[in-house]
Amino acid sequence: MNWNKEVEENKELLLNDLSKLLSIKSIKDISSKSDAAPMGENIKKALDFMLRTAEKDGFRTKNIDGYVGYAEIGPENALHYIAVLCHLDVVPATGNWTSDPFLPSVREGRLFARGAIDDKGPTMAAYYALKIIKDSQLALKHRVRIIFGTDEESGMSCMKKYVKVEPPALTGFAPDAEFPLIHAEKGQINVILRLKAAAQPIGKYQLCSFYSGEKGNMVPDHAEAIIEGEHLRQVADAFSLYCRLEKIESTIEQTEQILQLIVKGKSAHGMEPDKGINAATKLAVFLARFLPEQPFIRFVSERLADDPLGEKLGIAFCDRITGTLTVNAGIFRYKAMNEATLSLNIRCPVETPYLRTIEGITEAIKEYGLEIEEVREKKPHYVSEDEPVIKILQEAYEQETGEQAKLLTTGGATYARFIDNGVAYGAVFPGKENTAHQIDEYIEINDLFKATTIYAKAIYQLANI
Repeated sequence: MNWNKEVEENKELLLNDLSKLLSIKSIKDISSKSDAAPMGENIKKALDFMLRTAEKDGFRTKNIDGYVGYAEIGPENALHYIAVLCHLDVVPATGNWTSDPFLPSVREGRLFARGAIDDKGPTMAAYYALKIIKDSQLALKHRVRIIFGTDEESGMSCMKKYVKVEPPALTGFAPDAEFPLIHAEKGQINVILRLKAAAQPIGKYQLCSFYSGEKGNMVPDHAEAIIEGEHLRQVADAFSLYCRLEKIESTIEQTEQILQLIVKGKSAHGMEPDKGINAATKLAVFLARFLPEQPFIRFVSERLADDPLGEKLGIAFCDRITGTLTVNAGIFRYKAMNEATLSLNIRCPVETPYLRTIEGITEAIKEYGLEIEEVREKKPHYVSEDEPVIKILQEAYEQETGEQAKLLTTGGATYARFIDNGVAYGAVFPGKENTAHQIDEYIEINDLFKATTIYAKAIYQLANI
């Protein structure tokens, strides 16, 4: 089978369908949720689009209560199925994009849009890989399902629903990470910390509000605070100098007794906080000069700023399989005389002692009057290199690229963990920039087609395992 030739003949169709999918603003929106749209109307539109497209193309389809859907090929009476696990939801498109994030734009061989690499581009590559197999009428031993999740970015409730009502897959992969192949994923501890309402510390200045971040798994690229007091010109001048020295963009709005300070950072995926600039921690470090007794500001500046490894929290950890623990402080909310909250997204190596880590956080926050309000855990995922799925996926990659398919690990959490021996497989190639969750997210068009070829080879082999 000449997979490259088949992909070549489907390029225009693939790009056309992908552009339509990218144009749907499929961000979770609880305000528009309903029984038919549990993640909101726009995510429902994306799921409906993929299922309608699959029906038109001759797939068997199913919509599971609006949470998740799938398209299937292969013999209907086959006992087992192979799963390709994708997601249609995207994170918000914050910041100043070069072009509208929901009007796909091609520049210099790259397709720019929110979701281009995470995960709509890889989803469409995998879908067309299945379509090519189906249209070629190749004999398959097992069924193959491409599963369309809708809540990957906010808790994976879609896949939790799926595994309750559908039988487990024989094996499979999630095209939602990097090539060659990821066989181990870090776990997560997601913590919400709360500062109870209390009298403001007495001082020259008072913190009225502090606001930053929309998603716990994104480095916040915008932060703003309002302080009040006398002689605010001194604070404004010091802020301007601080931002120049730190080389960060800022804005100042001032009235007689109110000063609003705004910092612009750089967004990045929460699994790689060191690749972003956390606007909230940058702002807190400055504010700590003028609000030295303010507990919320003290905690952020003393325990979170410039420390993606959790050393200041006392929870640093590293293992031989997945490397170092990381901490992303993603959401900050403070309003004077009200309860304040902030969220931590902690990516945990396979061997992390979870209980000891939570105990470490509890100890670190005591002196600031903070307490843990909520803890949600995701255990790590690890697949042995001896599993047949590993060998098949490595071979498909090596045949197409001519490069060795080394096994990788990640701090990200993909749907692969919903299959006992599932792995993450592409679509970012080695040495290429991964712009997931960033401004001007893109996928290289040639890489999109190359991934489609690799997926077609791999799926065909898995379907006959």
